[in-house]
Amino acid sequence: MTAEKLMSGWHVAVAAEAATASLFARCGLDVSVQYGADQPEYDLVVVRDDRVLKISVKGSQDGSWGLTQSFLRNADYHSAIDVWLGRHKPRTVFSFVQFKGVALHESPRVYLATPRQVADRLRATANGRGDTILYERHTWGPRAHGSGTSEHIPGSWGFSRERVDELLAEA
Repeated sequence: MTAEKLMSGWHVAVAAEAATASLFARCGLDVSVQYGADQPEYDLVVVRDDRVLKISVKGSQDGSWGLTQSFLRNADYHSAIDVWLGRHKPRTVFSFVQFKGVALHESPRVYLATPRQVADRLRATANGRGDTILYERHTWGPRAHGSGTSEHIPGSWGFSRERVDELLAEA
């Protein structure tokens, strides 16, 4: 049985945060988990030496993450993306955790990206029209604006020690 048949939205969020914290700890970083009400910008703080990243964790069990829909006006996807991007600081990194098709004994797929990288990916979605949703993998149907194109998370976003080092170096 896969994880998505077992979890509510709250469980997805808790599991995603725990998975992300575990991976950063396995990379030798100090991990601070918030206590009390969530901060609007981040869920975790990770530290190595004098380098600090604020980590915003987004969990999913359907293959996508809705990010900018609350900012969408008049189907202007690029403006919604710009507003969303303006709400995030440079040291924020997103951890996108995917449980779709992941058995209980398996680890979820985890991707790391800066707000700028996410915004660029969202702008390119649907053949450049843009979208409110970040897709792990998606192919547009024949009636869609992006017909004939496919979306995917860039391979370089996959969680790895090298990716963590790259993001810390940019901080």
